[in-house]
This record gives sequence, structure tokens and C-alpha cells, in this order.
Amino acid sequence: MAARKILVLFGSQTGTAEDTAERIGREAKRRHFQCKVEALDSYNVAHLIQEPLVVFVCATTGQGDPPDNMKNFWRFLFRKSLPATSLCQVDYAVLGLGDSSYPKFNFIAKKLHKRLLQLGGNPIMPMALGDDQHDLGPDAVIDPWLFDLWRKILALYPLPSSLNIIGPDTVLPPKFTFQFLEENSGPIQQEEVTREAPSEMHPFSARMVSNQRVTAESHFQDVRLIEFDVTGSGMEYAAGDVVMIQPRNAPEDVQLFCDLLRLDPDKHFVLRPTESDTPLPALLPQPCSIRHLVSHYLDISCIPRRSFFDLLSYFSPNELEREKLREFSSAQGQEDLYAYCNRPRRTTLEVLYDFPHTTCAIPCDYLFDLIPRIRPRAFSIASSMLAFPNKIQILLAVVQYKTRLSKPRRGLCSSWLASLDPQNGAVRVPLWVKKGGMKFPTDPDLPVIMIGPGTGVAPFRAAIQERVAQGKKGNCLFFGCRQRSKDFYCQAEWEELVKRGLLTLFTAFSRDQEQKVYVQHRIRENKKLIWDLVSQGNAYIYLAGNAKQMPEAVAEALKFVFQSEGGLSVSEAEEYFATLDRTCRFQAETWS
Repeated sequence: MAARKILVLFGSQTGTAEDTAERIGREAKRRHFQCKVEALDSYNVAHLIQEPLVVFVCATTGQGDPPDNMKNFWRFLFRKSLPATSLCQVDYAVLGLGDSSYPKFNFIAKKLHKRLLQLGGNPIMPMALGDDQHDLGPDAVIDPWLFDLWRKILALYPLPSSLNIIGPDTVLPPKFTFQFLEENSGPIQQEEVTREAPSEMHPFSARMVSNQRVTAESHFQDVRLIEFDVTGSGMEYAAGDVVMIQPRNAPEDVQLFCDLLRLDPDKHFVLRPTESDTPLPALLPQPCSIRHLVSHYLDISCIPRRSFFDLLSYFSPNELEREKLREFSSAQGQEDLYAYCNRPRRTTLEVLYDFPHTTCAIPCDYLFDLIPRIRPRAFSIASSMLAFPNKIQILLAVVQYKTRLSKPRRGLCSSWLASLDPQNGAVRVPLWVKKGGMKFPTDPDLPVIMIGPGTGVAPFRAAIQERVAQGKKGNCLFFGCRQRSKDFYCQAEWEELVKRGLLTLFTAFSRDQEQKVYVQHRIRENKKLIWDLVSQGNAYIYLAGNAKQMPEAVAEALKFVFQSEGGLSVSEAEEYFATLDRTCRFQAETWS
């Protein structure tokens, strides 16, 4: 009989694909399969040809890009030298997770499925494409697809007659067990200093030099210009690159979590994997204190997923709480879960507070199954190495907003960074640099048009500093904010460059007059200049900022310019814009 073995590989940026892959792994174990769940870049791709059955779960990021933890796999898979029969022994299924509000919806899953077919793989199921925009989120597609997947897999690999599927009333074993140490083992060992280039596994502990508010105190939005000293890190970066920062939970949240679960924050432990081939969590020292685990690793401020409620229900000694948790984890309860959790942006910590009888009964061993790790956050670098050697600057909007919950919602990373004050003693922040999506032309004669409302201006500050240092002219910036007096970031810097003839600047202050004025209005007003730069100067156009209505409005304004100044028809202007996009003369970096 064929080995009952499944490999689940995921490419995940925000954790949804990883969570779904773990769910498939748990369902496989209930059906007595030998199952491994791994990030695509952690898996040795050379072994893929020997795998009998592989389920791929992958997200699409940015403008149709693969997630960071599948980029190496992606490059390997698209090697032209791979024979067309490479995967002819492999049965597979592909589940994509995306957002249909983006133009390249589930682009990576579609491309992966097509490439696996080209290499001779055998799809056992039609590809499924989950959509964040659906009322019930990606689960609207995932639930029925998984039901069909298991029916298909069990037909190919039936259960041995002596075994039954492990029912939903039995909790599976945890990934790790905690072995508490009798005596606290003193301070946590710091990571050894490594000569490797800084990365997620080996972040550089950068000293924060300054943390300056750049909006008026009376302005509703707190925006910071933060500088880090990266001397000795060996890191290099160019305009358009991003810095990844690993945040921490607030001390008061760490204390509340420990109180709710009745954990001693100063107790030390070592972890033991339940299955011998399960690697220990990276970046977690051994031994480790509970305080370090909660402050540096467990994401207690994230909005919990459905799987969290499912696992939590097993530990509840309270009938009312258990019923509610089961309802939230059922397919029928997803609208109620959305209303309770996602819409008001309720955090994991707040949910634990709402289920006190269950929370104090959670076995420590299940913390890693229950709560995901804190993910690093990406920020556009807002400075150039040519202007600020050995420094990295970021422009950070401190995330805070109201929902129907009484306590304001706060962004984990931005709130943590804003709370740090280097004037009160040395402050160090773990970070590393990553190539960004935007690339600027090397030809000194090519002009660039940069459209960066709000903190979208950050990568363009880096680009302008870099280009000015290299003696490149033709720098044109469209900047938008609410009021000249409140949130005109880097005003003195821009005005000095304008005075020196090194920058052409157009500003849109939306609230400084009766009629709101945005960057797209300034583009239309300066149509002749833009058309001349694009059609005669071969200019590159860059756009960065909020992904709501702005990118669409800017695209429409540019097409209007092509029609009114270039004499193009509607369809010709569309094609002209598409050509700019295809040839990387139009590049966008937007975020929600």
C-alpha cells in the first residue's frame, strides 16, 4: 500500500496562508497521515520529485509578488533547465489566498498551478482561490474545497481498516511541551554576534538616534521621523528598499496576559518538541523566561483567527464559554465571529479577557499552537546612504483609531517605536534591510515623477537625496497632505532643494481651502509638463501611499494627461498606461 504521507507547503506574508496550512496539517493528522507543514523556503526543493502528495497554500503580495518565505523556491521552480517530466510522480493541489480588490488577484497561486502542470505534476483537485473581500473571508472558499480535498485524498489513500478518523471532540497533542526549570537561570543569553548579513534570523540591534514628531502637536495624526545608527552592520540599501523591524508587546499587556493565564513571568523553561523532527521556534533562546516569550514572541495583539477559537474550546471548563467558542469556530458562526472580532479589531488579549474561565485553564504547552509569533513590519526607508552614511531613517505614522470598543486600537509596531525615547538612555531596535519593489533609473538623463501623498513620500525622500548626491536632475515631486501648517513633512528640506534648482515640487493641501485638493488635481493642472517629461524625456513615474481610492484616482489623472496633451483616445491612453506599467516606467507601492 502507498505511504500515507502528505507534505503541506506554504508561502505566507501576513500569516493567513500559514494558519490555513497548519489547519490542513491538523486535519491530516486526524486522518492518520504522516504530515509535515513547512514554509516553501525552509523546504529542500530538491526532494520535491520524491513527494507522493503535496498541498500548496500560497498568498500573493504587493503587485502580484510571491511572499518573502517562498522567493527562493519561486526562483528555483522557474529555472528553464528543469525537465518537463520533473514532477510526473507528484500529486498536488493548490490553494491560493488573495484579495480581489488588487488587480493581480491570486496571481502567485495561478502561476504556481500552471508551472506545476508544465513540470508534469498531477493536480488531484481544481485550484481554489480564497478572497479576503468575501463577506466570510477566504473561508468561504477554503471550507468546501477542503471537504472535497479530503474526500479525494481518502479515495486515493484509504484509512487502514483498524483506524478511525480522530473526531473533533479529541484535542490533538501540542507541538511543544514546556519543561520548567526549578531555579531561574539568570538573564537570557543574547544571540551570539554573527558575521552573517542581518536578516530575519539574525537581525541587527540598531541604536535609535532620534525620534522626532514631524506633525504639529495640534494635528490628529502623530507622525515620526526616526533615525537608527547601523554602523558595523554591513547593511547596504538603495532608494526604494525597505527596513524590517521586529516589534515587541507593551509591558502592561505582557503583565495582563500573565495574570489572566496565571503564569509567573520570571519562570524559565526549555521547550521539547512533541515530534522529534519538529524544529524549535527560531529566535527564541533556550532556556527562556515567560516574560521574554510573551514580550518578544507571542502576538497577543493580533486579531485571533478561527483556529484560535477552535483550539480554545477544548480547554474550557465553562459550558457557556465553551458553547460560544465552538460557535465562533464553526462554519455557521463566521458572521458572528466577524462581528465580534474582525469588525471592531478585537485583539487576542481582549478575547482572553472576555473568556476568563477558559483562559485560566489553558495548558502552557499549547501556547505555540494557540498564538502566532509576532511578525516583522516593513517600512520604506526615507533616507539615502549617500546623504546619511551608516544611518536609516523612517517616516512612521503612529496607528491609532476608534472602533465600537471603548479602548482605541493601536498599531503594535508604531506604538512601540513611538514610545521609545533615546534621550532617556540607549534604545536598541532589531532590524534588517530588504530589497523593495521600486527601482529607480541609473541613467542620469532620465527624469522621475514621484507622487507621494502622506507618508507615501518616504521612499521619494530617499530617492531625491540619492539622486541629488549623484548629480541627477529632473526630480519632480507631487506631495499631498491636509494642511501646510500641520503635516507638511520635510518642508524646509524640499524648499531648500527647490531654491537650489534640484527639485520641482507640487503640493496639494486638501483642507487649506473650501474645495478639497489632492495630488490627482495637481497632476491634471500640470498636464503639459508631465506629458513632455513622459513623451519626450522618457520619464519614469512612481506612486506610493494608501491603497484606498488614491492609486485609482492618480491613474485616471495620468490617462487624462495622455488624452488631453498627447491626443490619445480613451483606449490608446489605457494602452499607453499599460505599456508604462509593463516596462516598469510606472511603478507603484501601495498599502492598506
